[in-house]
Amino acid sequence: MLRLALTTRAETFDRLRDPLAARDIEVGHLPATGRTVRLDVAPTDAFDVGFVYPSQTPAGDALSALHDLPWVNDRETVLTSRNKGGVVARLGAAGLPVPQTTMVSSPVDEATLVDAVADFDWPVVIKPNSTTRGTGVAKATDIDSLLGIADYLDLIHDYRATGDKTYLLQEYLPDARDYRVMVVDGSYAGAVERELPADARDAGRWKHNVHRGAEATGVDLPPEYRRLAERAAAALDVSYLGVDLLATADRVVVAETNARPTVDAATKYVPDFYDRLAALVRATAE
Repeated sequence: MLRLALTTRAETFDRLRDPLAARDIEVGHLPATGRTVRLDVAPTDAFDVGFVYPSQTPAGDALSALHDLPWVNDRETVLTSRNKGGVVARLGAAGLPVPQTTMVSSPVDEATLVDAVADFDWPVVIKPNSTTRGTGVAKATDIDSLLGIADYLDLIHDYRATGDKTYLLQEYLPDARDYRVMVVDGSYAGAVERELPADARDAGRWKHNVHRGAEATGVDLPPEYRRLAERAAAALDVSYLGVDLLATADRVVVAETNARPTVDAATKYVPDFYDRLAALVRATAE
């Protein structure tokens, strides 16, 4: 039986274990955090393939070398998807619809920032370039609030340990529906619509991240949305990808991608989801 290493014990581990075991793939835990690792001794636990590269890439580098692992979504793939500005630029260059976006590479002076936002309508979304789960994303309603957020980001960026000192200015689509689309080995594999509960929206919250309280409901997307997600995965050359779409009454854009998407309930995916995922795992291990 093929042994698959997962570096997380969160929802994805529990959801993958039984369906993949039924397809002769044993799922084991290879933790990348909360542990110490002997680097001069061969590991006692053996794996054939990993899923997916750890978010903490230095630990991932060590574990990958110790276990000699190929990965479904390797280090380069995870870093590519994590770079929000790079994703928008690559998708836009490939002809895919993306939000109006300007990258700010700190430090910039106030006049430069004022010029950069001149072509936007208010409010404007500010996104740290490399964070996940909506962390640090803010909405500026005018130039004063934008400059205040920028001052805070500059303060954070002063710390030497801060790696990515860029952030994005992005158009706000107030009435957009928020979809997470799964693509497995180039093909659409299911989707959910993410939406905050009514009381959260009434309280002024607006970020539809599941980790911040949004509900994910399985949906049947129209063919053009499915093709758009597939085109995004092809443009980035990522075999297992979550593609975030924002759809308004007159347009749909690719907002972000995630090369480490959480696996949701099987009922939210196409019927052969696990067959296709198992095939991808086997192909990666070969």
